[in-house]
Amino acid sequence: MTVEVHIVTPVREVWTGDVQELIARGVDGEVGILGGHAPLLVQLAIGPLRMLTDGGETRAVVDGGFLHVSTHEGATRADVLAAHAELEPEIDVEAARARLADLQGRSIEDEDEVAKAEIAKANARIKLAG
Repeated sequence: MTVEVHIVTPVREVWTGDVQELIARGVDGEVGILGGHAPLLVQLAIGPLRMLTDGGETRAVVDGGFLHVSTHEGATRADVLAAHAELEPEIDVEAARARLADLQGRSIEDEDEVAKAEIAKANARIKLAG
């Protein structure tokens, strides 16, 4: 059984395809989705998505969002809804490194959640594609 995966943002459909397994990082840890999975809604953390097929692996990074899984009449579908998502080949690693250096060069207060999220986004891209 496969899983029909759709990765979408408000701007575009980033990737669609059938996979053997989808692995995502939720705010409470990693989750793996196989064909026939029970319905599920997961809040995603900033981090990688891995789509495993017989032909290999496709990877992407998401800036949080939600993973919605449904199975109807034996067909499993996983929708990844994110504010921003990039496939591994689309990631500009140098831009992510420059952004990280800029953020680390600033005096960021411990309570600055926006800056922490931006640092996490840059780190996720560097780790995935760098």
